[in-house]
Amino acid sequence: MSGADGRARRFLRAWDDVRGRSGRRVVDLVRHQVAVVRAGAVLARSTATGEIERSVARTQMAEVEHEGDAARGELVRVLRRVLATPVDREDLFRISRSIDDVLDHLRDYVRETDLFGPEDLGFAVEPLQAVIDGLDELETAVLKMIEDPGSVTVAVLATRKACSRVRQLYQTRLTELFTGPLEMDTLRGRELLSRLDAVGRRLGEAADALADAMLKRSH
Repeated sequence: MSGADGRARRFLRAWDDVRGRSGRRVVDLVRHQVAVVRAGAVLARSTATGEIERSVARTQMAEVEHEGDAARGELVRVLRRVLATPVDREDLFRISRSIDDVLDHLRDYVRETDLFGPEDLGFAVEPLQAVIDGLDELETAVLKMIEDPGSVTVAVLATRKACSRVRQLYQTRLTELFTGPLEMDTLRGRELLSRLDAVGRRLGEAADALADAMLKRSH
């Protein structure tokens, strides 16, 4: 690449930044990452309802995970190139990493249901729906980062509320499990519930990272 070509490309990137295109692109990439994770959560819920066989879901989840890795990789590449971001670059990395952690735990949940899960996964339906609701609220919060930053906090709080719901359901379902006889399925259910609790905690960390980022931006 000639020196003139390099200067031209840098100028175009700077012009994009001035017009806000880079910020919107970053937001779109974060939203895409959240959307991929949501697809993973819907797939996990489908195993709990019996709509999809567990071995099939495990195969499909591997594809979702691949798409999630690609989405995160593209976001990281863009963050390293753009001159300006809608919020602190470090916070965006943190948000993206937490979102990726949510997908990792969903992947493990689906894999574990196939490997040793109990026959009845009905106990997981509500927690997974709460995860989906939380991801929807997180996507809303991300969308508002540029256009309506003042309302991001409301969506973040809604995400946190969904995460609290996951935690409450985890505790309730765990209590229900241990009121019956202590069998192998009881222990299997406990392991899967713990995995879903981890999903909720990682989602909460993503919401916290976004809240921190918006607080820095406001100062």
